[in-house]
Amino acid sequence: MSKIVEEVMSANTDYVADFGDKGSLPMPPGRHFAILTCMDARLDPAKYAGLAEGDAHVIRNAGGRASDDAIRSLVISYKLLGTREWFVIHHTDCGMETFNNEIMGNLLSGSLKTASVDETGWHDSNAGGGTTDGTFVEWLTIGDQAKSVLADVQRIRNNSMVPADIPIYGYIYDCKTGKLVEVPEAMEAGKAN
Repeated sequence: MSKIVEEVMSANTDYVADFGDKGSLPMPPGRHFAILTCMDARLDPAKYAGLAEGDAHVIRNAGGRASDDAIRSLVISYKLLGTREWFVIHHTDCGMETFNNEIMGNLLSGSLKTASVDETGWHDSNAGGGTTDGTFVEWLTIGDQAKSVLADVQRIRNNSMVPADIPIYGYIYDCKTGKLVEVPEAMEAGKAN
């Protein structure tokens, strides 16, 4: 067993000891909203949005992007579990700003090992062989945070499965201060009708 597995299992044992009545929480989120945000380990939606277990759905992926799967989750969140408001929250200093589709495709073509980055860019070890499959993926990288929040809010808003009466809010989390900064264009695009 790895050290990480041991740490996780130990933490889980402590969590179970104080689990209390959480087993009776209902499946629908109690505060009836969902957050789509980045998987970055520096972001803790429970803390920056004041969430407790059972409050909201939190959907995370690289960049907090409105991918097909993220939209699938939001639609399930609404249609089956009753959320009525959605947040799209990207963040400053995001790793998705450090590469593009071509760079990722080239890195994966070199090898499947973890790449490294320095002041000159991304580098691959070219050890062990790679794959060209990554050249066919849209990695949903980010060139400008405000524009990507707007694009994601628009993509969600324009999806035929998304009801017009659900407001979709757009924010950027500032990794230096913890503040959620409104993206006005996204807020306008996400207004409920």
